[in-house]
Amino acid sequence: MSATRPGEARTLAIANQKGGVGKTTTAINLGTALASIGERVLVIDLDPQGNASTGLGIDIEARPRTTYDVLAGGAGLVECALPTAVPGLYVVPANNDLVGIESEITDTNRPFRLRDAVAALAARQRSLPEDQRFNYLLIDCPPSLNLLTLNALSAANAVLVPVQCEFFALEGISQLKDSIDQIRATLNPTLEIQGVVLTMHDARTSLSREVAENVRAFFGPKVYETIIPRNTRVAEAPSHGKPILLYDFDCAGSQAYIKLATEIIERERRNQAA
Repeated sequence: MSATRPGEARTLAIANQKGGVGKTTTAINLGTALASIGERVLVIDLDPQGNASTGLGIDIEARPRTTYDVLAGGAGLVECALPTAVPGLYVVPANNDLVGIESEITDTNRPFRLRDAVAALAARQRSLPEDQRFNYLLIDCPPSLNLLTLNALSAANAVLVPVQCEFFALEGISQLKDSIDQIRATLNPTLEIQGVVLTMHDARTSLSREVAENVRAFFGPKVYETIIPRNTRVAEAPSHGKPILLYDFDCAGSQAYIKLATEIIERERRNQAA
């Protein structure tokens, strides 16, 4: 496991080249769950659709500075971070400006813009009291291996991979693993798969159970024990601009994300002690 130094937040890219697997939902609700158990979390929205920002209650008109400004060099992460309704949870929002970033940034440092911003944040945090430092940075990636995702994977300590428990779920998993191996060989030698989370699981269907078994066979102990169930309340929450823990704390989806957050922290502690 790649270690973090004093002042550095553990940076996780939430990525899967397949769309519709629950990346944004995981970023929003994992961030909320981590904050609810005392961690200080910054969600970095790196998808031009800005769904993580919307799901955390940030209106499109209320995003004066975004991840576009970070990548373009116009502002740092702290300057762009906005508080959410969840104490301890902040977001650097995104909007459609990110669509043009690939053609605007042409220098050789283009895959490392976010990495440099994360390093600047770490340097800044070293002078702050511990209760004012971010413990986790969660990067919500777009569903493709483009410049935005390359920036996320170059900046991250590890990748958190959501996998949908539905037909074609395994499609692209080996491709994603190959991509991570390539990033490790060329851009970020310490990058690792932090864990795989099974999402949209329906225990009533044999298909969900079969997909879960196949994913566990492929990734082994990297797969979390916690499984995120298919849950109507989880699907409804973003349209209300709320994480599921605020929308319906008692539903199965909320409780699953709290368990996942706890499992992630426990795994982090075990790995650091190893």
